[in-house]
Amino acid sequence: MTHASGPYSIRRGNSADADVLAAFNAAMALETEERKLDGPTLLRGVQMLLADEQRGAYFVAEECATKKLVGQLLITREWSDWRAGEFWWIQSVYVRPEDRRQGVFRQLMQHVEQAARQDSICTGLRLYVDGSNQSAKQVYQTLGWCRTSYQVMEIDWSGCSHAVDE
Repeated sequence: MTHASGPYSIRRGNSADADVLAAFNAAMALETEERKLDGPTLLRGVQMLLADEQRGAYFVAEECATKKLVGQLLITREWSDWRAGEFWWIQSVYVRPEDRRQGVFRQLMQHVEQAARQDSICTGLRLYVDGSNQSAKQVYQTLGWCRTSYQVMEIDWSGCSHAVDE
C-alpha cells in the first residue's frame, strides 16, 4: 500500500531499499548516539528483516518526483498477554537532514498509526528514545506521545550495548 501526500509518498520498504536503509541507520546512530555501527553487520540485519516480515517492516518516505528515499521508520511487534494483542514498536526513525521540518516524519507516523488502528490485533504504539535526544522527545510529544513509567533495560551479547549510569 502506498500513500501519497504532497511531495512525498509512503510505502513498505523492500529489498531494493536495503543499502539506503542501512546508510540511514548508520547516520542516525552516529547523529543521535555518536555510535559508529559495523556496516556489513548493519546491512545484513536490514536484509534479514526485509526477507522475513515476521521480524518487522520498514516504511519509507520517498520524493514523488524523484523516487529518492528521504526517510524511514521500522516497526517490530511485541505480544502483550495483558491485552491479548500486540504493541507495534517504532524504531530506526530517520529523515535526511535536508528533508526535516517538511512533514516527512509526521506523514510516516500517520501512515503507521492508521495501519495499526486497522489491525485488530494491535493495541497501541510504543517507541524508545535516547534519553539525551531532546529534539526527538519534543517531536514525539508534539505528535501526542506520552512518557511512561517504564525504563528499557537490556543484556546485549552482540557487543553493541549502550549502558548508561543513572
